[in-house]
Amino acid sequence: MTSSRLAIAACGLLFLPAAADELPESSRRTAIAANSLTPPPPNPTNRVADEPAARQLGQALFFDPNLSSNGQISCATCHDPSKAFTDERTIAKGLKAGVVNTPTLLGAAHQRWLFHDGRADTLWSQALTPLESDLEMGSTRTDVARYIASNASLNRAYVAIFGPLPDMGDEKRFPAGAKPDTPQWETMTSKDQHDVTEVFVNIGKAIEAYERQLVPGESAFDKWASSLAAGERDDTLMSDAALRGFTLFTNDAGCTQCHFGPMISDLEFHDLSLPSSTQTETPLPGRGSGYPTLRNSEFRADGPWSDAPKSTLARRAASARIGTEHWGAVRTPSLRNVAATAPYMHSGQFETLSDVLAFYNTLEGQVRRHHHAEAVLVPLNLTDQQLSDLEAFLRTLTGTLPPKTLSIPPVGYSIPLR
Repeated sequence: MTSSRLAIAACGLLFLPAAADELPESSRRTAIAANSLTPPPPNPTNRVADEPAARQLGQALFFDPNLSSNGQISCATCHDPSKAFTDERTIAKGLKAGVVNTPTLLGAAHQRWLFHDGRADTLWSQALTPLESDLEMGSTRTDVARYIASNASLNRAYVAIFGPLPDMGDEKRFPAGAKPDTPQWETMTSKDQHDVTEVFVNIGKAIEAYERQLVPGESAFDKWASSLAAGERDDTLMSDAALRGFTLFTNDAGCTQCHFGPMISDLEFHDLSLPSSTQTETPLPGRGSGYPTLRNSEFRADGPWSDAPKSTLARRAASARIGTEHWGAVRTPSLRNVAATAPYMHSGQFETLSDVLAFYNTLEGQVRRHHHAEAVLVPLNLTDQQLSDLEAFLRTLTGTLPPKTLSIPPVGYSIPLR
């Protein structure tokens, strides 16, 4: 510490971080644990999850708007690579306005549960939902399968990975607009329904193979935590404000009750009793409806389309215990790249990080809908300087984005415009 900084501290104008040997043990452990982000864990329910050919096909599908009913909306519409794989909207918008904020895909392969309410337990099953959602892409599994069969480059890639496609040219067997719970679907034989769904599932599995490559890059915090783990703490890698903010984050502010580990999230669900984004908004049921939806899904990890339905990963959903306390609970987001993924919370209630911290500081506007809301959530009552320090720390969690080659359609695929 320089003499000038000592003088400032002596005047009481600046709270400086503790010296290296005075870093709280809780802070040291949190930093080292957060710095241990590894490649995504294996997903045995998807046999092509890490195959290069499936990654290429999945990338082509991710950027292809022809998977939507109007030929204008792709996965990248809401998960824009230039926007940290979000859309910067308060509420997602596909064919119509959605109901929740778009979460980033960065690090999504590390999540236990997908969607804010956890209604999917694998990336491949998550990828299928928007395709048939009337709010998002508005297509059907039959129309998607027909498009894959009709596109020479997609057809060729699909067959090389998964085997022959059904004869989708016969529209009597495979009527346009056919998906479960439609009249068209009921005209199809069980075998044709099975064959179309198999193509649909394989598309989801290819998209997952691509998305597993979207991992958070190294951040300023990671570099500092690495120096700490190596026994050579280098505080020049973060600002004084960020160092103070990290100490607050791991101690007095209590943030590590939910935000810890490599993804800086407990990956589970909590009800923060957040204020509504509009006066007329109906509170979302969150995990309270997400889990029943998952258990009823044909695409769950222990279901008929899983490549390993008896694996430990597949049994996770079956062994989960859900009670009334989960009504209104939503998934804890990762804080990696949090400064790049505004607006915040599941309904985009807060425009800036400062707004988020202001809410936690006072809990002003909190709406307790039932007695199961988070009991540990109490006002932080921090000073303006401390709030600024916390924000400075959160901004150090911004890492490099995936390489440009993963942010555009891959070479060798034809994506016609409608």
